Amino acid sequence: QVQLIQSGGGLVQAGGSLRLSCAASGRTLRAEFLAWFRQTPGKERDFVGATRWSGGDPDYADSVKGRFTISRDNARKTMYLQMDSLIPEDTAVYYCAAADSYLFGTTKSMYSRYDYWGQGTQVTVSS
Repeated sequence: QVQLIQSGGGLVQAGGSLRLSCAASGRTLRAEFLAWFRQTPGKERDFVGATRWSGGDPDYADSVKGRFTISRDNARKTMYLQMDSLIPEDTAVYYCAAADSYLFGTTKSMYSRYDYWGQGTQVTVSS
């Protein structure tokens, strides 16, 4: 099992920045892929970005590309989501996720492919 504990988030004005953290524990070596998703009421979870513990450039959704940055600290077993130039449309509950499998292409953005989830954290961007 892998446990994911999130921290960060909150309320920020448009144009501001926030950083989310996702700390992994348990059998983290089994988790190959890490990702961030976000969800607004009544909608499915949308892909934000994904990375791998073993390295490589992260992938991002077009809606956040150039504004959000995913990074990892493997020693701390923690993934981060740095969110800059926030806009009201970024308001959502953000979730981190981990997958045991290696994910190819578009499967990285499919929430059903992820095995473990953080508890979620609210991000609110005011206009």
